[in-house]
Amino acid sequence: MNFKIYQMSPYIGREEIAEVASSINDNWISEGPKAKKFTAEILKYIGAKYGVLAPNGTLALYMALMVLGLEKGDEVIVPDFTFIASANAVYLTGAKPVFVDVLKENFNLDTSRLESKITKSTKAIMPVHIYGQSVDMDPLVKIASKHKLYIVEDACQGLGVFYKKKRHTGTIGHLGCFSFYADKSITTGGEGGMVVTDDSKLYEKLLYFRNQGRLSSGTFIHPQIGYNFRMPDMQAAVGLAQFKKIKYIFARKLNNYRLYKKYLKGVKDIRFLDVMPYTNFMPFRINVIARNLEKLIPFMEQKGIQTRRCFYPLHLQPGYRKNFKAKDNPNSRYAYDHAMSLPVHLHLSENDIKYIADTIKSFYQ
Repeated sequence: MNFKIYQMSPYIGREEIAEVASSINDNWISEGPKAKKFTAEILKYIGAKYGVLAPNGTLALYMALMVLGLEKGDEVIVPDFTFIASANAVYLTGAKPVFVDVLKENFNLDTSRLESKITKSTKAIMPVHIYGQSVDMDPLVKIASKHKLYIVEDACQGLGVFYKKKRHTGTIGHLGCFSFYADKSITTGGEGGMVVTDDSKLYEKLLYFRNQGRLSSGTFIHPQIGYNFRMPDMQAAVGLAQFKKIKYIFARKLNNYRLYKKYLKGVKDIRFLDVMPYTNFMPFRINVIARNLEKLIPFMEQKGIQTRRCFYPLHLQPGYRKNFKAKDNPNSRYAYDHAMSLPVHLHLSENDIKYIADTIKSFYQ
């Protein structure tokens, strides 16, 4: 279907083309100086000491879990409501993802349910900072410390999000992971990721693991077993150009959010997710609870607006449901049944947002 308004549209322009051309002209297309500079910019922005790039967010999570020494029989607690990559990264290590329900207010991990999921096999907790808000990290850190568990933050949707105005998502646990996929606030050319840490020993393990078990390319002595999880400089070049626009990108996204609130004000059949007091909100998506969602979605698509439902509960996914009961985690199921994402990309005009709002109003009228 050809849509008038798409759910996602990367904000790519002349600046990105110029940075990529620079890589080609310098004849440095594998991971090199631009990757180093891009990494430094992200680390400075989020306030982390060390970081390595990854091919994508999923493999960033996988690397973070692997350097913790996870193996078959171990368990990692994961929110039931998240993109399936969070669980798949755990599964790829040989460990088992264990799903915990989320808050009904904003679909982030419900930390009050954590301890009931901890067993003698639990090795780590993976909080996912969903849809541009932070998980409530203080109680999570306390629980992890009590049970001597690692924390691997999935901050793939959390760039620009700060917990209690002080700490950027991804910098609170032992390791934090980011994604630069095409629909993220900034992209490295469609795919890309990053792992950050303040732990020098974990950082060294990451360096070995992502570069074929060696610290430097060009040598053929490999002290450890490792793999190739590097990022080409041409992708990092796109990321550099994107990072230079980050303040503008964030400002536009927040303005789009304000416009949705303005034009949907008074529509009783729509409710925006709550923004919790311990986090700022940097819209990865703008999500609403909508009455009669099953009919609203096709109505909007007939009007040329591409829609997107929220995530399907992981415990109901065909690959995982054999290990879980269908009645588990009611809030995750509620999110799928009643919530959808509205477009928030920078190619939207105010008229586009008004058209989306007017379409929703006309459905309920």
